[in-house]
Amino acid sequence: MGLRGPGAGRQRAALAAVSAKPGKAPWEKKGLSRAERVIAFVESLPITKGKLAGRKMKLLPGQRRFIEDVYGENRVRIAIKSEPRGNGKTGLLAPLALCHLLGPEAEPRGEVYSAAIDRQQAGIMFNEMEAIIFAVPGFLARVNIQRFHKRIEVLDGDGKGSTYEALSADARRAHGLAPSLWVYDELAQAKDRELLDNLITAMGKRDRTLGVVISTQAPSDEHPLSQLIDDGLTGADPSILVHLITAPEEDDPFAVETLRKVNPALGIFLDEDDLIAEAERARRIPAFEPAYRNLRLNQRVDASADNRLCTAGVWKLGAGPVDLDALHGRPCYGGLDLSAKHDLTALVLVFPSDDPEPVYTVVAYFWTPEGQLEARPPAERALFREWIAAGHLEAVPGNVIRYRAVAQRLLAIKNRFDLRTVAYDRHRIDDLKVDLDDLGADLPLEEFGQGFVSMAPAIDFFAECALEGRIVHGAHPVLTACVANAITVSDPAGNLKVDKAKSHRRGTTRIDGAVALVMALGTARRFVDRSEKSFWEAVGEEAA
Repeated sequence: MGLRGPGAGRQRAALAAVSAKPGKAPWEKKGLSRAERVIAFVESLPITKGKLAGRKMKLLPGQRRFIEDVYGENRVRIAIKSEPRGNGKTGLLAPLALCHLLGPEAEPRGEVYSAAIDRQQAGIMFNEMEAIIFAVPGFLARVNIQRFHKRIEVLDGDGKGSTYEALSADARRAHGLAPSLWVYDELAQAKDRELLDNLITAMGKRDRTLGVVISTQAPSDEHPLSQLIDDGLTGADPSILVHLITAPEEDDPFAVETLRKVNPALGIFLDEDDLIAEAERARRIPAFEPAYRNLRLNQRVDASADNRLCTAGVWKLGAGPVDLDALHGRPCYGGLDLSAKHDLTALVLVFPSDDPEPVYTVVAYFWTPEGQLEARPPAERALFREWIAAGHLEAVPGNVIRYRAVAQRLLAIKNRFDLRTVAYDRHRIDDLKVDLDDLGADLPLEEFGQGFVSMAPAIDFFAECALEGRIVHGAHPVLTACVANAITVSDPAGNLKVDKAKSHRRGTTRIDGAVALVMALGTARRFVDRSEKSFWEAVGEEAA
């Protein structure tokens, strides 16, 4: 029995190492209390990754207090530790699971389970446990690891016959279990309470069972985690222990002092500069604030709430007048978002000033197919007709946009202003190029990707300029409506882009002007910074 395949040699070496170095483990020292044995076990384990890899684990004061309270004199059935992301959650859960599997809390034929919302999340916990086992010969010699099933079996010593298994959001699998320990990693992400309830109801099958939840807070009071926390904090059930670290609502959410107050690992293995940068980004960009408050301050905030590109208050900072005559001959940079049928076609120009921190004056042009006006919702149709009558929106005859009007406008712009380049979304750009060729217009055009990596630096720059009042747009009503309706989404790395589908579902107007403005600003930034690199080189430097 034992580890099969490539790991078998490592297990034989572990057996030899254990035989050559007999002796008691630190947690077997006489006179230790239950909590002290658990602490000794955890702090005997190696750190397996990060800048502290290779060192022995050292519990943070809050982690030590948590263990002392969980394994103290009062019997605890469910223990909840809720704190901001990045403060050693997995680094505590994995050692506790091993403690109950083959350490001082192990029992014969015990059952240890970790629960997570999906297989990938479950794998994080399993991988950490496996890495620790590989680093401790005494553990490796005693277990059989079934990597595919994310299962570990104890073959010898304390906890002989015990098993560990990762459960990934399969509530049915939790039926029939008799856990000696279960841990739930990031319960806040669970969409329902079925798996949690099945684990809790399975706890009565043993004399001593413990359930541990370590997670950031859930977004709402109705979430199962919120209900557990709120019930535990009342003290009505002394078997529920809650350790909650959250930033008070009255504190400045972007202050360094607030971050330090609620992130115990700051300056140890959590980089303070990174968190300060996140705070500053959340301050500048409203779309980042909910996730920042939830993950970094552990506040009960919905991180998936409407993440608007810009709030109305910030946008109003740039509502000053725009003087077209004063812009004659000035350098400008364009963003072009073409449409086919229902959407707007938008061309937005930005004119940077010569200031060290340039102010960008915005001039916007919009087109819509006249034949599609009646197909729009009544409120939107009335709004479009109002904009057309006021000269803010040009109605193009027919059911689809004919790009000759756009080409003619671009040619006129080139003759009036110093048009350096126009960034475009490649959708339908070939049709426009045909019309430009017919007019003999040789324009500097530059493709601008619409994915996360391309759009994120431009959105960040847009937010910075908007917050500082450095975008002067004259309160153009169509552009204002586009910006107000633009919803952003983020990828796992935190990069933002405007999501057209979500934006269209949320409002009555389109967002094409906002996309064109972001592209224009992102392109202008490169030129104003006097960089001759291509856009993609600039993006690469942003991501580095």
